[in-house]
Amino acid sequence: MSTDLELAAPVSSGGSVEAVGDDVFYLCTGIANLFFYGKPGAPDREWVLVDAGVYGFGHRITGAAEELFGKDSRPAAIILTHGHFDHVGAVRELAEAWDAPVYAHPLELPYLTGRSKYPPPDPTVGGGAMAALAWTYPRGPIDIGGRIQALPEDGSVPGMPGWRWIHTPGHTTGHVALFRDADRTLIAGDAFVTTKQESALAVLTQRPEVHGPPAYFTPDWGAAGRSVQELAWLQPSVAATGHGVPLRGETMRRELATLAREFDSRAVPEHGRYVDQPAVADASGVVSVPPAPKIVPLGVLLGLGAAVAAGLLLSSRPRKRRRSRKR
Repeated sequence: MSTDLELAAPVSSGGSVEAVGDDVFYLCTGIANLFFYGKPGAPDREWVLVDAGVYGFGHRITGAAEELFGKDSRPAAIILTHGHFDHVGAVRELAEAWDAPVYAHPLELPYLTGRSKYPPPDPTVGGGAMAALAWTYPRGPIDIGGRIQALPEDGSVPGMPGWRWIHTPGHTTGHVALFRDADRTLIAGDAFVTTKQESALAVLTQRPEVHGPPAYFTPDWGAAGRSVQELAWLQPSVAATGHGVPLRGETMRRELATLAREFDSRAVPEHGRYVDQPAVADASGVVSVPPAPKIVPLGVLLGLGAAVAAGLLLSSRPRKRRRSRKR
């Protein structure tokens, strides 16, 4: 891990909205990031929300939207990189409050329309308290009803001209990243992340590093590696991910290229439920999963104690809203 990674934005803390660029902003909702696309003060229906954070942050998200775009301003769309619990926590209430359509990859729809749960997490991988706690994480499904739609087949992103979506399976079957070719800005979701998400300490401190997808919720390591390779090939100028502070610059690109090249040794666990055999899913949802490990590693048992403290992150609520800062 490099020690000279360049931050593309300040750490989002205390419910603060931080600028990644002129028209991209991020908000950390406890353990996961979401993103706003649009120029500050953009008119009604001329901005977009990417992902919807952890449950309980709906009020803070609407407050952040008000800070950026004005009172009662509504998005053109909500785009989901995937449907894990920490990325869709407020999506139903927000979609209803804003009367906004929600878009995701077609292979992600079973988990967003009540048809299928995600594969079980694997708390035996990752070696940290957040990983050890994974057996408690919700795996859906949720049901957004008639508001959910498939992303356009032509690769365009509704409400985000100049951007395209890229299918990046592995962490989930229908995971997508968003990329703008003009300035090579990447919103990567959890295809890779910029902190060691398995570690409660790293999550609390937002210690930056270019890291593989959260191991405990990744059921197809072969696909995950190919997705990282595809994103590294883009040579992004900015990498804004679902976990960790956004990064920019040559060191980030070099670290991402190294992760792609050495994915098997750097990201794939030595042992785990999905290491040798991935979960299988199709357009209807999960088809099959390999059996759970019969022996729980000692490190996982030791990590369960620390996981109790990490559980406070999941039950946290946004702090009192503060005034937006002039930019």
